[in-house]
Amino acid sequence: MNLKSLAIAAVACLSSAASAAPAATSKVELKPAADAPIIKKEIYGQFAEHLGRCIYGGLWVGPESGIPNTQGYRTDVLNALRELHVPVLRWPGGCFADEYHWMDGIGPREKRPLMVNSNWGGTVEDNSFGTNEFFNFCELLGCEPYLSGNVGSGTVEELAKWVEYITAENGPMAELRKSNGREKPWKLKYLGVGNESWGCGGNFTADFYANVYRRYQTYCRDFDGNKLYKIASGANAGDYNWTEVLMRDAMHHFNAVSLHYYSVGDWSSKGSATKFDASDYYTTLALCLEMETLVKRHSEIMDRFDPSITKGLMVDEWGTWWEVEPGTNPGHLFQQNTMRDAIVAALTLNIFHENAARVHMANIAQIANVLQAMVLTKDAEMVLTPTYYLFKMYVPHMDARLVPLSVATASRAVEGRKDVPAISATCSEKDGVYTVSLTNTSLDNSEKVTVDLAGLGLGLAGGEVLTAASVNDYNDFGQPEKVTLKPFSGARIAKGTLSVDMPAMSVVTLTLK
Repeated sequence: MNLKSLAIAAVACLSSAASAAPAATSKVELKPAADAPIIKKEIYGQFAEHLGRCIYGGLWVGPESGIPNTQGYRTDVLNALRELHVPVLRWPGGCFADEYHWMDGIGPREKRPLMVNSNWGGTVEDNSFGTNEFFNFCELLGCEPYLSGNVGSGTVEELAKWVEYITAENGPMAELRKSNGREKPWKLKYLGVGNESWGCGGNFTADFYANVYRRYQTYCRDFDGNKLYKIASGANAGDYNWTEVLMRDAMHHFNAVSLHYYSVGDWSSKGSATKFDASDYYTTLALCLEMETLVKRHSEIMDRFDPSITKGLMVDEWGTWWEVEPGTNPGHLFQQNTMRDAIVAALTLNIFHENAARVHMANIAQIANVLQAMVLTKDAEMVLTPTYYLFKMYVPHMDARLVPLSVATASRAVEGRKDVPAISATCSEKDGVYTVSLTNTSLDNSEKVTVDLAGLGLGLAGGEVLTAASVNDYNDFGQPEKVTLKPFSGARIAKGTLSVDMPAMSVVTLTLK
């Protein structure tokens, strides 16, 4: 027997042992509450930055491209994203936003000036995808645009005129828009006034940014019935002082404040997206669970200033961040996406659900070809990632009412980090239909989960599962998908209790009515 055969045999023995191991048991209890918050659909927001092949080749190929397109937008990507019911899309950055001057991206594409994208790989940006292209894409996709304004290197006048160009019926900027082929103004709800102003957006102190924010937002007007929802550039992960200062000094001038957090333990050595072991896996899950601490502590600060919860917390950048795939530009942040990434997404979304009273939006980074992407493209090919399928199976939670619950489950200790629960759960209700999503984080053990349905008299109406043969599995070009949604038959209801037999490393969503 050669080495390859020995390896295959060893894997088969391990798989057999794992499947033969007795299933652990976890208990979930639903606790419906009429005053529970709505899980805003904007929690499922996306983020598209001028970074690597996110825009060019990912969303936009131009109308002259041989790749099938709709008005220059990739038809395959557009159709795939429609399946996710994308509620909101953030653009043009990210760090790129604070070097972006919007007038470079309007008018005839062949006449737009070039610029060097100094943040991301030194790529020459031709500005062929600009304001008109972004807002038209949002209309085709059916989502709200979220504009990230340039505060770091831009002027107050520049940002004010950009808002006017987009939303005014009449006036000089409206005439400029009309001359570029758009007669009617677009609607713009979400306006970010700067991005990561503590870092690449200007290296501001919290006190200085609070005053700059107040100045810039003053001149961002509401034109002709358009009502801006203004978002202040918020904290980097656990910088609680930043939130404290913004709430103290600028709260009455914004609708929400942002928060950025990536599940990265060591920024100097982030690890491979696909080549990792069990220790790496559980450490990553523990890192993603830090989101719960961050959201709660920032929310506690906000609660002191805003006890009625009139201001939103927008986690407008989050996700995994690995080393780039070998042979790709280090500044383009192209990474693969495995079953591990899908489980990170499930755990994180569950945290947002539980904190839906304060978390009003989240935007995973990023929508295509960058970091924890929904889709990957290569020339005319497109791949749907495990994270894409996770978002698809969670669509029923959008704009549904949270059903509070408790979970009794075992946990795994991770040195220096939060314990990782064997089972994570979330539930929501909309129009009498309940959606229960369960995640088994264990690499080795199946899990028997019982859900007390609180006497609701529900029946099982369907289910689906996302899992893989290996947690390292990913979907790649030119081959069948290894990680995709499949019908789930391992659930049943008897005497008011839902019983679920969950495979290892899986996410299951069940429909009850």
